[in-house]
Amino acid sequence: MKLKSIIVDDEPVARKLLQEYIEDISFLELAGQADNPLKAQTLLNNETIDLIFLDINMPKLTGIEFLRTSASLPMVIMTTAYAEHALDGFILDVLDYLVKPFSFERFLKACNKAKEYHELKLQASKKLPVEQNYFFVKCNGRIEKVYYGELLFVEAMLNYVTLHTTNGKMIVYLTVKGIMESLPADSFIKVHKSFIVNLQKISSIEGNIIHIGRAEIPISQNSQEDVMKTILKDKLLKR
Repeated sequence: MKLKSIIVDDEPVARKLLQEYIEDISFLELAGQADNPLKAQTLLNNETIDLIFLDINMPKLTGIEFLRTSASLPMVIMTTAYAEHALDGFILDVLDYLVKPFSFERFLKACNKAKEYHELKLQASKKLPVEQNYFFVKCNGRIEKVYYGELLFVEAMLNYVTLHTTNGKMIVYLTVKGIMESLPADSFIKVHKSFIVNLQKISSIEGNIIHIGRAEIPISQNSQEDVMKTILKDKLLKR
């Protein structure tokens, strides 16, 4: 198991040092770098990231502001020259806070903490009772229960997602990635960067379009073959 990581820091020298540190740790994989949080969000939208090494003092949006305004972020380790923001970081649930310049030993200790936390989360997810067939979301000032069997598909809308259910629509402040991690993998599949569908609710497929009721959902061209294999499995009857 490797933790897919990204570096978010506006200093090239700092990014280079972090890259070297990451390459020396066997359970880390560097998936990308960004010199500001806005570019980091693009990386997060396009890949499943486990860990962010996040600086604080950056142009346009600080690391602290990024934490406050983002939903469903992966694990975060702050890497900054500003010790006075440590309390803010921990209030915002960062995993560790490294003050520059920090040694490789201190960096490794923080990464080991991330590895242990990630493993605990995986173990906990495997122990969920079978009867837990729902989740909760905040919507219009209320906490709503959503049953997996009633969720037709999920559609991304900028910083929000729309949950299309048998009872209507709910717009919630979450990401497609965050929702996908909470859904059972044997029942839901991400067919496009903006869409997750319930396999049980698919009525037909026409070219690269999935039909669920009256809704038409596109299949990403890059993943069409894998998506079709997952949907059809051995259920397609042939002569």
